[in-house]
This record gives sequence, C-alpha cells and structure tokens, in this order.
Amino acid sequence: MTRTRTDTDRRAWLKGALGALSAGALAATERGALASTLAVADEPPRDRIRITRLETFLVKPRWLFLKVHTDAGLVGLGEPITEGRALTCAAAIEEIAPYLVGQDPRRVVHHWQAIYRHAFYRGGPILTSALSGIDQALWDIKGKALGVPVYELLGGPTRDRVRVYAHARTPEAVRQKKAEGFTAFKTGPFKDRPARFVEPPGFVKRVGEKFAELRETVGPDADIGIDFHGAISPATARLLIKELEPHQPMFVEEPVQCQNVDVMAEIARGTHLPIATGERIFTKWGFREILEKQAAFVLQPDLCHAGGITECRLIAGMAEAYYAAIAPHNPLGPISLAAGVQLAAAIPNFLCQEQVSLGEGYLKKPFVVREGYLDLPTGPGLGIELDEDALADQIGHDWTNPEEYDADDGSVMDW
Repeated sequence: MTRTRTDTDRRAWLKGALGALSAGALAATERGALASTLAVADEPPRDRIRITRLETFLVKPRWLFLKVHTDAGLVGLGEPITEGRALTCAAAIEEIAPYLVGQDPRRVVHHWQAIYRHAFYRGGPILTSALSGIDQALWDIKGKALGVPVYELLGGPTRDRVRVYAHARTPEAVRQKKAEGFTAFKTGPFKDRPARFVEPPGFVKRVGEKFAELRETVGPDADIGIDFHGAISPATARLLIKELEPHQPMFVEEPVQCQNVDVMAEIARGTHLPIATGERIFTKWGFREILEKQAAFVLQPDLCHAGGITECRLIAGMAEAYYAAIAPHNPLGPISLAAGVQLAAAIPNFLCQEQVSLGEGYLKKPFVVREGYLDLPTGPGLGIELDEDALADQIGHDWTNPEEYDADDGSVMDW
C-alpha cells in the first residue's frame, strides 16, 4: 500500500521545490500557477498512480455517473449511459472493473484498446457506452495529474470558445432560450401523433408551417436545426426536406434510420441542406461507411456512446479528411457536456455542441452561455467538479424509453 504523505511532508516538498528556483527567474504569478498545478492532487506528482475502484450512481432525470478512484486521491468523472438501459450499463462497468483496478489510469488509449478488443463480441450500444464513460474518466484523471485541461493533451485549443445549441419546439421556448443567451437551436418536426410510413399533404404542410414560425422567431441570422429522429420513412423524409428548404435549417438530423446509409446518401445528394447523423453510430468503424458514402456532412458522435474522447477525436480526424463537420450529440448530463467541450476545443472542424443541462444543481460551477458560446474551461481534466450536496437530492431514477403506438391500429411506432 502506498504511504500517504502528511501535510508536513507536502509543505516541505513544496518549500524545497519553490526554494530551488531563484526569485529573479520566477515571477509572482508563475509561482501561483505552479502552486495551483501542484494542488490538483493530494500530494506532489509521482510515478505510480493506480486505480482502486469504479463507482456508478443513477442521477435524475435519466443519467448514470461514474467515478474512477485512484490511490493518489484523484477521481475521474464519466457518463457511461445508454438511455433507458442505465442498470445494464452499470453492470457492464462492474464487469470491466477487474481489468482496470490496479492499473495506471494515465494509459488511456491502451486501456481503450484492451477493453474494446478483449471483448470477443465488440461494440454495441451497451459495451461502447460503458467504455465511453470510462474513457472520459481516465482523461479527467490524466488532466488532473498533469494540471491541465484535456484539450491541452489533445494538442491545445483550436478556438477561444465553444458554440452550443438549445432544444426549443415552440416560439415561446425559442424566445426563452434566446433570453438565456443562445443563438442556435434544434427542434423536431411538428406532430400530433407518431409519423406513419406514408403521410398525406396536410402532414407535410403542417411541418413546414410550424418550422417557418420557428425560423421567423429565431431570425435570419440565427441557426435552427431539425431532428427527424430516424422516425420518418424515406419517401416522407424527401417531401419534408423539400418543404423545409426555403427556411434553411442548420441541418436535418437523422432524416431516416441511421442504419439505412444508402438511402441517407441518396437524400443527401438530393438536397442542398446539410444532413446530420451519428448519435446511434458507434466507433470509427461505424462512421467510416457514413463518410465513404457521403451520407452526411455533419457528424454527431455522442461522447457517451461512440467511444469517449479517445474515439471521437479519431472520428473528427476522419471527418476532416472528408470536409465534414462535427456537432457532438448530447441530450445527457453535465459530465457529457464537459467531455464534448474538451473535444470541441481541440478539433478544427467543430460546428456546434448540443446540451440540455449546463450543470445547475449538479456542478459547483455550472457552465455559462455568453452570446451563444461557452468559455473554454481552464481547470484540469474535464474542468468540472460535482456539487455533492446538491446531488444528494438527485440520486436514483427509473427512467424508461417512451413507448409509441399508432392511435388507430395499436401497432408499434418509432418515437
């Protein structure tokens, strides 16, 4: 067992380290920065750091948070969740834990490869989501151990701030989000029931009219995307896109089921609107077909599903080679947002970051929107700290996926 340094030991170490630097060579501000860096861990940096345990806990409204503990006092945060399958993801983390306990958390990519490739049945939403949350937590630990944000470990910032968008389905919601500082939005097609395989002209017209209202509310200089959620048939999707083209949405997300790549590519070639997809695509191998067939111009990997920061950085590099943009998917919690912001800060082809929670009631310092953007975090690792007191009232949930049925015949519908 590693011996824990006493406070006296730490003070002596710091005094010796600072004393070795001449007063003329180290300005007062630099001394403060060095002390701040060293204060990230409970003791000075050392060669040996080992993972001691993995802890998951359900968090309202539908999230799963992960803490990866180490013997250095550093704790990494992640969100290893598949919506509606939180307990299954928690069980997957528990099964992976025997491999990680005792390992050095700083070998992030090595652990990604081991967890992914040592599973004979690879990928899938559960295992890749579990891996994604672990990967986020390991990057958090590595950044904390070195005293720098994760984006510094990915090559440094490519931008000064990160644009975010908000969900808004009504003009009133748009106005509220505009008042909160947002300049980009996303909605869904208007519906008073789940979409059927073939829809009459009235359905198409209503979708177009409702989107036109939102476009008028946001104005010509703001952005608003629309998400079909993969719940529209190819024939109806084509009709809706033609109806939407005059209003120039920022993108059309999942116009058809994301696995229907050939049809999505045909739709992309038939419109000047950017097609977006990716929330249900896993790893670089899943995105390869999307890029090769030019089925989408905007890729939306979810850092809680697609493989974490490690994999999404590679996906962004692949997308750059095809002149495609990255708009990370995130309908989840503030840890997911923090991971997405770190990635967005480090890649050149970033478009916009989705969010539904800036961390109020979950983080000690929630994110703040200014003129549609978030400032780059300056803290080490993911740059966030959970508010444990506030979280005490948020523990536990039993959220399940919605169940949609046709009102006329009772058949199962996509939601």
